[in-house]
Amino acid sequence: MTTLRIGTRRSKLAVAQAEEVAARLVTHGVSADLVTMRTSGDEGAAADTSSQGLKGLWIDTILDALEAGEIDLAVHSAKDLPAEDDEGFVIGAVPERADPRDVLITREERLKPDAVIGTSSLRRKAQLLAAFPGLTVAPLRGNVDTRLRKLAEGEVDATVLAAAGLARLGIEPEHARPLETAEMVPAPGQGCLALQCRDDDDRTIEALAPLDHRVSHLALDAERSLMWRLGGGCALPLGAFASVDGDAVRLIAMIATPDGALVLRVDETAGTPEDVAGIAARALIAAGAEEILAEVVAG
Repeated sequence: MTTLRIGTRRSKLAVAQAEEVAARLVTHGVSADLVTMRTSGDEGAAADTSSQGLKGLWIDTILDALEAGEIDLAVHSAKDLPAEDDEGFVIGAVPERADPRDVLITREERLKPDAVIGTSSLRRKAQLLAAFPGLTVAPLRGNVDTRLRKLAEGEVDATVLAAAGLARLGIEPEHARPLETAEMVPAPGQGCLALQCRDDDDRTIEALAPLDHRVSHLALDAERSLMWRLGGGCALPLGAFASVDGDAVRLIAMIATPDGALVLRVDETAGTPEDVAGIAARALIAAGAEEILAEVVAG
């Protein structure tokens, strides 16, 4: 039986994701060993220390190990990936996507009109302020357990987490409501796992092929292509969600000012991920997206 070494971060969610992939591989006659490691992001490094910006902080050590041949594949939350793969790497498979939505989690059953919602995501902050006028958004960092603990302790009245992460950890908060795309467009790649390997590693590419879900892979390609066209790996107030129906790829995307005062939103359809990303990017740029992004990067 073929055995692959899977590189992953040490967080509970990252390990759960890697174990999910390992279990899928076993059903196709491939065993897997997990190799856990810490990234620069785990060590608290600043975004300007990474050539790929903020997103690169969460994958740098893993990619170094992959390049060196110390592991055969890396399992990433796709939303942690920069817009482009580094030279020499390829996404060998994208398993079927989990729920891509964000979830609003409140300490009490009802959200007060003047509630404080904790999030450090510019994308979530902007859409929350636009959807819920009157509330306050406060910074809230940490892993899922940490943020839920701070919520329970009263540091904030609510927070927003990814539905896929909660499900993979088996966490079901008492007061939780999924946010549909009309309220909250998810981050590019949210809910997807990206299985990355070396582009010349035919053995691993062949082993990963049965795990690839065509529709999910096409959707991720569209979302990453849009991200690349609008600035790559920065932590942008950008949301993108693609879906596939037959030969048509639909892409809902938004860019907003961090205060939620201006939200640019498009809903486009085309025949390929690249085409729909190009159409959506041009529409957002025509509406003023570049000015918003320039202010965010400068600020």
